[in-house]
Amino acid sequence: MIDSLGDKPSGVQAPRDHPFTMQTVGGQTLAVFTETQSESSKGQSEERSDGSTSVSGAGSGPERISLEGLVVQRAECRPAVSENYMKLKRLQIEELSKPVRLSQQLEKAVTTNYKPVANHSYNLEYDRKKKEEGKRARVDKQQVLDMLFSAFEKHQYYNIKDLVDITKQPVSYLKEILRDIGIYNVKGTHKNTWELKPEYRHYQGGEEEEKETDD
Repeated sequence: MIDSLGDKPSGVQAPRDHPFTMQTVGGQTLAVFTETQSESSKGQSEERSDGSTSVSGAGSGPERISLEGLVVQRAECRPAVSENYMKLKRLQIEELSKPVRLSQQLEKAVTTNYKPVANHSYNLEYDRKKKEEGKRARVDKQQVLDMLFSAFEKHQYYNIKDLVDITKQPVSYLKEILRDIGIYNVKGTHKNTWELKPEYRHYQGGEEEEKETDD
């Protein structure tokens, strides 16, 4: 018990007096049994080709179980309750009550392997984008379509950033509408830009009508 304490306390020794107390077993029925094995069941050793030996037949269970007698009294050995014993118990309780982790205040910041910052750059960037997305409240789909058609009457090709600036809508919501009326160019001269589907290109129809009128 005293060895389990971190620092050996001075003036405290392990209990030396241990009186025996006899008690009856009460309403319990306790018995003492013995197990015996025959010589044949203890296992036979055999020599292997590599020179080692192995035991066969071991662990096959007891050969015979015998009842030796019934228990009528039980003896317990306890340390004598003295001032020295109570000191030892108090120290043991204090040792078990110590927290596993302790907090310690540093006089100066540790900068050898990590320098604390108020906020990391990627957190600031994420907050900025989230704030911008929050400012762009979704408007009615028809209003967004009107703004898009008006923009495509001026130019045939737009990248997504320019369309976001024009409509002031979230990127995901704007792309969802563009997939219905537009085509995304993945190659060619106008790579990574959007243009209207042929059935929505009113400006082309207007140009064709002017050509037919001229003829």
